[in-house]
Amino acid sequence: MAPIGTFLTIALVILLFLLILGGAGIYLLVKVGKKATKKARKVTTRVVSHVAAMDPGDAGEAERMRLDLRREVSITRQAVDDALQGGWGLGELPQLVAEIGSHADQLDAQLSRYAQQSRVSAYVDHATLSRLREHHAKLTAACARIRADLINDQMAHSASGIDEIQSRTDLEIEARRQAPVADPLDQIDELYNRTMIDRARPEEPR
Repeated sequence: MAPIGTFLTIALVILLFLLILGGAGIYLLVKVGKKATKKARKVTTRVVSHVAAMDPGDAGEAERMRLDLRREVSITRQAVDDALQGGWGLGELPQLVAEIGSHADQLDAQLSRYAQQSRVSAYVDHATLSRLREHHAKLTAACARIRADLINDQMAHSASGIDEIQSRTDLEIEARRQAPVADPLDQIDELYNRTMIDRARPEEPR
C-alpha cells in the first residue's frame, strides 16, 4: 500500500505543478493579448485619423487640426521631460504643460464631434469651425513658445561651456607657441659633457 500512496502523491504533485504552469501561461497570454489589443486599437485609430484627414472638406480640416494638436502637445511634453531629466529649473512650466494638455484633450473631442457632424450633415455652423481654429491656434502657439524658451535656455547653458573651451584652447595654443622649457635631464647631460671635455684638454704650463 505504501508504494501506491507514494505514487499517488507524486502524481498529484506533478498535476499541481502542471496546473500552476498552465495558469501562469494563460495569465501571460491574456496580459500579452490585452497589450496587443491596445496597440492594435491605437494603430487603427491613427490610420483612421490620417485617412479622415485627407478629406478636403470641413471634416478633413477638423481631423488635420486634431493630428496637428496631438503632435504639438506630444513634442512639447517630451521637451519638458528632457529638460527635467537634465536638471533644469522649470518652475511652474510642467504644470502649465499639463493644463495645455487638458485643454488640448477637450479641443480634440470638440473637433472630433464637429468632424463627425460634418460627415453626416451638410448643415454645419461654420462659425463653430472658426472658433475651433482660433482655439487650435492659441494652444499650438503656446506649445511652440514653450519649446522655443527651452531651446534658448539650453543654448545659453551650452554657450558658456563652449566659451570656456575656446578660452582654454587659446591658452593652450599660446603656451605651445612659446619657447620650450629646457629639460633638466638635458641640462645635466650637457654639463657632464662639458666636464669630460675640460678633463680631456691638456693642462696649461705654469
